[in-house]
Amino acid sequence: MKSYDESIQILKSVAPKWKAIEHIALTNALGKILASDIIAQTPYPAYPTSSMDGYAIKFSNQNSKIKVINLAKAGDNDDINIGENECVKTLTGALVCDGADTIVPIENIKFDGEYIEIIKPVPQGFAIRAVGESYQALDVILRAGDRLGYCELALLAELGHSYVNVLVAPRVAILSTGSEILDIGQNKEHKAQIYSSNSISISSLVRDMGCEPIIMPIIKDDKEAIKNALFNALNSADFIITTGGVSVGDFDFMKEIAREAKIIIDGVAIKPGRHIKVAKINDKFIFALPGFAYSAIVTCVLFFKEFIEQIFGVNTTNKFKAILKDDYIKRSPFEEFSAATITNENGTLLISTKSKKIGSSAIIGNLSNGAVLMRVPSHKDGLKASEVVEYIKI
Repeated sequence: MKSYDESIQILKSVAPKWKAIEHIALTNALGKILASDIIAQTPYPAYPTSSMDGYAIKFSNQNSKIKVINLAKAGDNDDINIGENECVKTLTGALVCDGADTIVPIENIKFDGEYIEIIKPVPQGFAIRAVGESYQALDVILRAGDRLGYCELALLAELGHSYVNVLVAPRVAILSTGSEILDIGQNKEHKAQIYSSNSISISSLVRDMGCEPIIMPIIKDDKEAIKNALFNALNSADFIITTGGVSVGDFDFMKEIAREAKIIIDGVAIKPGRHIKVAKINDKFIFALPGFAYSAIVTCVLFFKEFIEQIFGVNTTNKFKAILKDDYIKRSPFEEFSAATITNENGTLLISTKSKKIGSSAIIGNLSNGAVLMRVPSHKDGLKASEVVEYIKI
C-alpha cells in the first residue's frame, strides 16, 4: 500500500478544478467559496476621518486658546476650513475639516462656550484615520478560494458589494451500506441491528466543507442493489461517498463495484481506514470509506476534504504542531491518525490521547469536544512525551 502522503499527491493530481459559479446575495453567502479575487477600487477611508469624538485642530495650535467655529457629524458633507487658532468639534466618523491634522478628545479640553483650552496635549495626527488606513486602491482584499465568514462578508459589504460570485456547492451523495444498519427512526427487530450515524456525520462534514450533501437510503448487502444505488447516485450527484463494504469481508461488494471504474486509490498504509478506495467513473469520483463510525469520519477528513479543497483552490491549512504531553504507544505498523485533545498550558500547545478510549475504530465519541487527529509516522513504534508532533483539525 502507498503512504498517506503519496496517496494524497495522486488524488490531488487528478482532482479537476471546480468551475461552476453562481452570483448570490451576501446574505446567502456565509460559508461559500469565493470564485474570483476582490480588488478595492478606492482607498478606505477615502478621506481623513475622525476615530473619536473631539476637536479637529492644527497641531501647532495646541498651546493656544482655540475658537470653535463649527460642528462636523458623521455623514456631513460640508466643506469646512480652519485658520490659525480655530477648530471644529468633530464627532466619531466625521470627515476631518481642511487645515486640521489632529483630533483632541473631548476629555482632554476645557470649554468656555466659545473657546477650548487643551489641558492634555496629544501627538500630531492623533485619532485621525488616514486615507487608506484599511486598504489602498487596487489592493487585493480577498482571493479566489477564500471561504466567506463573517469578516469576509463584512469586507464585501464595506466595499459596496451586495452580490458576490461564489463556487456552486457540489452535490455529494452519501450512501451507507450494511445489512446491520438501520435508518434513524426505524424500529430494531433483533439485537444485531444498529443505527446509522455515518449518514449524519459525513453529511455534516461535507456541508461544512462547502458541499451540498444528499443522504441516500441505506442499502443492504446485496451487490445488485448497491450497484443500482451507486449508479442512481451518479446521475444525481457530482461526487459520491459510500461507507461500508470496502474491506475483505464476504459481503463487501463495494470494492468489486469500484473496481469496474478507474481506481485512483486502492488502500493506504494508515490506521484507521487502510481499505479506503477512490475511483473515477467518467468525470465523477467515488470515495468508498470504511463503515466503522470513527474510521469513516477520519478518512472523510483525510481524503475527501483534501480533494474538495484542491478542486476549490481553498487557501487554508489544517495541519498544526503541538508538544506531546504523554508517551504514545503505536498499535499497528501503519501510519496512525489518533484522536487527541489540545490544551493551552501557559502559552504552550500540548496534545494528549489520554482522555480517549482505546478500542476499535467504532468509538465515535473519541472525536467529540473539539478533538483533533494526531499523526504518528509509520516508521516509529511510538512517541515520547515532549516530542513535537503534527495534528490535523477536523
